[in-house]
Amino acid sequence: MALTETEAALLALIRESPLAAPEDLARRLGTSRAAVNVHVSHLVKKGALLGRGYLLPPDQGPGRVVVVGGANVDVKARTLAPVVPGTSNPGAAAQAPGGVARNVAENLARLGVAVSLIAAVGRDSLGDWLLRETEAAGVDVRAVLRAPGVATGTYTAVLDPGGELVVAVAAMAATEALTPAEMQARRGVLRGAAWVVADGNLPPPTLSHLLTLAHDAGVPVVFEPVSVPKAARLRPLLASGLAPHTVTPNVAELGALLGRALPDEPGALHAAAAELQAQGVAVVWVRRGERGSLLATPQGTWELPALPAQVRDVTGAGDAMLAAFLAALLSGRPPQEAARAGHAAAALTVESEFAVSPTLTPAAIQARAGLSPQPQEAP
Repeated sequence: MALTETEAALLALIRESPLAAPEDLARRLGTSRAAVNVHVSHLVKKGALLGRGYLLPPDQGPGRVVVVGGANVDVKARTLAPVVPGTSNPGAAAQAPGGVARNVAENLARLGVAVSLIAAVGRDSLGDWLLRETEAAGVDVRAVLRAPGVATGTYTAVLDPGGELVVAVAAMAATEALTPAEMQARRGVLRGAAWVVADGNLPPPTLSHLLTLAHDAGVPVVFEPVSVPKAARLRPLLASGLAPHTVTPNVAELGALLGRALPDEPGALHAAAAELQAQGVAVVWVRRGERGSLLATPQGTWELPALPAQVRDVTGAGDAMLAAFLAALLSGRPPQEAARAGHAAAALTVESEFAVSPTLTPAAIQARAGLSPQPQEAP
């Protein structure tokens, strides 16, 4: 269907500034916000937009990954002397982009994978900064929700002089704004994707709707539990037949997926992975920290050792592990080699002071994991 002159002008503005708020578009068009919403609805109906304020990422090829979940600002404060409770302590602080989904997305981008992020941040200065930093890292952020009346999520950690955590405050309510309706409006981004990553920060109704949308689009989903309480969000969905393709829990999270505590022993982990596979999960990758991991696939099960590393900060290791695993699968490596690549990415990350290591490249991972280059990968 042909576009009206106003619809064409609005579409051009959205292409130019995909993160613009409706009131900004209304001002530039010389009309009202209500009128902009009506024109957007017409553009969706005519197929020019795939959802309100959202355009399908262009020219990203069949290897694109969509990551859905948490995006926040990490603030780390370290005291210069032993902590004295109840008063001010001299120290130093640093701010960095964070959030499981956001970190996974940046790691994928650093590994040369086209990636789109679906998350929720506030219409505030922290949200502006977080999206600028994430986009600069190579992540498509056009599907990120700018939620009104919501503050961008923050994770604030206070460390003692030795780097041990004293206290942390997680203010992550922004992700609650990513409702099933907002997910529905962004369903177009799933089309043609190779993988969807869902982190456990998603509200249960949104996680359920995302699994349904991905199933309808024929896109496999990786579920990253994030924590023991959030891992449990998947249990009722498994019982209802909404199983992701892959889950990546640690041992405690694996127990939460099954509703019981598990010992960190190979026999128990093999049996637990088989239980999840009987519920429709194809791949179970259990992270065991210094003990490595256990990877269970329809083709077989492997126990992989952790790689030695000079640990500086463990933050973000699991996010890098998952990103490298998917990047390796997309390059054509078999699952067990992809898991080795994941362990290499984790080792590189814990040796860095950053949650996303600036040294993370395909070549660095190949060298650390002892993998031969793939024809598709950079040497």
